[in-house]
Amino acid sequence: MRGQRKWQKQECQNQKKDATFFYVRFKLIRIQHQILSQEIPTPKICIKSRMELPIFFINLDRDTERRELLQQQFKALSLQGRRLDAVWWANLSEEEQARWYSPALNAKQYYKPLVNGEKGCYASHIKAWQQLLESDAPAMVVLEDDVQLLTDFGAAIQAIAQLGQGWDMIKLIGRPKEKIKAERQLTPTHRLIQYQRVPSSTAGYVISRAGAQKLLSSRVPFGRPVDVDIRFWFENGLQVFGVYPSVLGLDELSEVSSIWAQRERTSATQRVRKLWMKVQLFTGNVMSRSPKLPKH
Repeated sequence: MRGQRKWQKQECQNQKKDATFFYVRFKLIRIQHQILSQEIPTPKICIKSRMELPIFFINLDRDTERRELLQQQFKALSLQGRRLDAVWWANLSEEEQARWYSPALNAKQYYKPLVNGEKGCYASHIKAWQQLLESDAPAMVVLEDDVQLLTDFGAAIQAIAQLGQGWDMIKLIGRPKEKIKAERQLTPTHRLIQYQRVPSSTAGYVISRAGAQKLLSSRVPFGRPVDVDIRFWFENGLQVFGVYPSVLGLDELSEVSSIWAQRERTSATQRVRKLWMKVQLFTGNVMSRSPKLPKH
């Protein structure tokens, strides 16, 4: 009798275990079914689209040879360059000249008066900056018509187009050996650099909308040549960087300017004023806080 009760008790426990096992298994199957019946979201892949920055080159109507040579280079690199009519200063009215150039500012900032060619060159770059702000483009490539497009020019422009904010101007040509303050890779063959001293030359650069706005609000009217004004980046907070090595060269025609004649010899007073300008440039570079390199 006692053995029979023990057997019944054991059988009851086994039945409970079996019930528990089947219940747990049922729940697991149900959960698995719910998971499999749910729609599995497809992961979103973020791919940056290829952005084409407009390319403009500054060119006088009469300089057909320069224009044709540059257009041949664009075609060879499968790029589209658009012509921007350069300013011939003597053709401007007195009102236009007075709006763009200030003799008083020139006497304060520079060591000698600007010649008409220098004024026309600056006014041509101003036209390019205005053209950018009148468009929907986030930035613009600005070239002078005496440049040579090197092989990696297009790749550098594409890489610059993918940069985030935090830059106003990126020079495409500089010194053969630059003194570099900071750098990072831009393309497999070229680096984006922060200059210790911003080089002269406005032969080629990329300018952002923010950069165009800064320059138009602070450099009109102007008193110095355009390339010198950009070297004084600390006066208006212009964030200037460069591509290194350069992706532009200068052709043989660049030795003879079509916009201005060779500059005259300077007097003793002008040499002293020039030295003082260099001191101001050196001091500004040392004392001012340099901008940080932009990121992708």
